[in-house]
Amino acid sequence: MKTRFIISLFLLVFLSTQSFAQQKRTKIGVAGLTHGHVGWILKAKDRADLEIVGIAEPNRELAKRLTEQHGISMDLVFDTMEEMLEKTKPEALTAFGNIYDHLAVVKACAPRGIHVMVEKPLAVSLEHAQKMKKLAEKHNIHLITNYETTWYPSTFKAQEILQSGEVGAIRKVIVNDGHKGPKNIGVSKEFLDWLTDPVLNGGGAIIDFGCYGANLITWLQDGKKPISVTAVTQQLQPENNPKVDDEATIILAYDDSQGIIQASWNWPIGRKDMEIFGRTGSIHADNPSTVRVKNGEGYSGYDEETLKLEKQNTPFEDPFTLFLAVINGDLVLDKFALPSLENNMIVVEILSAAVESAKTGKTVYLKDR
Repeated sequence: MKTRFIISLFLLVFLSTQSFAQQKRTKIGVAGLTHGHVGWILKAKDRADLEIVGIAEPNRELAKRLTEQHGISMDLVFDTMEEMLEKTKPEALTAFGNIYDHLAVVKACAPRGIHVMVEKPLAVSLEHAQKMKKLAEKHNIHLITNYETTWYPSTFKAQEILQSGEVGAIRKVIVNDGHKGPKNIGVSKEFLDWLTDPVLNGGGAIIDFGCYGANLITWLQDGKKPISVTAVTQQLQPENNPKVDDEATIILAYDDSQGIIQASWNWPIGRKDMEIFGRTGSIHADNPSTVRVKNGEGYSGYDEETLKLEKQNTPFEDPFTLFLAVINGDLVLDKFALPSLENNMIVVEILSAAVESAKTGKTVYLKDR
């Protein structure tokens, strides 16, 4: 089932059930406040379709600072996730701590039937990811992964154009994600402490930004795994990132195409963009709302069309609308949709192979393709 059909199907269901959804507030728990993206859920506290019933965060100073900033009572904050789950009984949970703890979150939630959405990537290692998948399947919970690029209108327009055949069969995808580096852009100390820790984050830029490209390319390839993964990493800011890489390039080889993931904590200008090259043209998703399409003419000539996009009120532009739609049965994700467990298991496999390749200097060939 293709994504465009899923979106259309969702809109039909969503419109017919909208009045009901507005009356029902799903009880949401929050595990951790150290992730820099936690503002997404804290800002959503007054939404008509969800209610934050509990927050698990042992750092009381951090909890006090963020709850005051967002107008949330400290009465909702618990020192442990177990206590929060037992006392507040959430229906679903969003994880905003370090990546290593994602497994612990699923271990606590899955036996209780609590659905989980984690921030990207799914896990620090394939071993962790496999344990999480087994728990989710055993206890029949939804386990999805949140990426900022999932909510870009340009992401879906690029895929739509590719699927239309306008630029021909896919030959190469280049995904660029990066900024000046966590310390240079001023992330919080709590976030920086684990983001630059090889255990808690699984790596540096190769994980933090490499996951975007692995996610997008897996989706564009309809869930096909690459034959091999080759990666090169560097540490260009040892004073800021002494334990992890901050520059990474990952090459994915497929039967008939390539994927190139450029992940950096060294770029002077932050960017999240994607280029798709087909046999007859190319698609350039420059930012969340702009897509350029080039159709080749002769050696270097081309016609170019620029599309300016607006949000279309679909669940794929908001992590919490999508999460609620999935857990409430209003939306069934495509098997390799961007937030799906199937896609993100492949993402972790790619990243694990990339880390191994960078350490050994050798190309890693994936098994069970």
